[in-house]
Amino acid sequence: MNLDEIDKRILRALQRNGRMSNAELSDDAHLSPSACHRRVQRMEKEGYIKDYVALLDARKLNVPTTVFVEITLRGQTDDILYSFEKSVARIPDVLECHLMAGSADYLLKVVAENTEDFARIHRQYLARLPGVQGMQSSFALRTVFKTTALPVV
Repeated sequence: MNLDEIDKRILRALQRNGRMSNAELSDDAHLSPSACHRRVQRMEKEGYIKDYVALLDARKLNVPTTVFVEITLRGQTDDILYSFEKSVARIPDVLECHLMAGSADYLLKVVAENTEDFARIHRQYLARLPGVQGMQSSFALRTVFKTTALPVV
């Protein structure tokens, strides 16, 4: 299915405010509420809309420190990759894990209370990940901007 301009308008509006009512969304999209609802249901069914979530404030939840961790593995066999990915997915402080091309095999985005808390996460989880040959951590000093909204063009 191709998205038309109305579908894209709906997706942009939902990315700004996923809790808006169908009446508000239909006003934004310049559609009747029933037509808008059908379009949203279709985009959910076809996987364009994966889920609806609440974005939480890291500072209020006392995890304001973001650390990017580059992981190099001993090898890239299917077994090593599978074991690593299965293990890293269980770490509650890891928000993202990306298989990379380049100098690192994986890039993790980790949140922590502070440097001491990150040291605990490193000792308790990261240092025990299977297949790891090397690890380099970089602390974010300040988030310049952050979004979860994908470009809908």
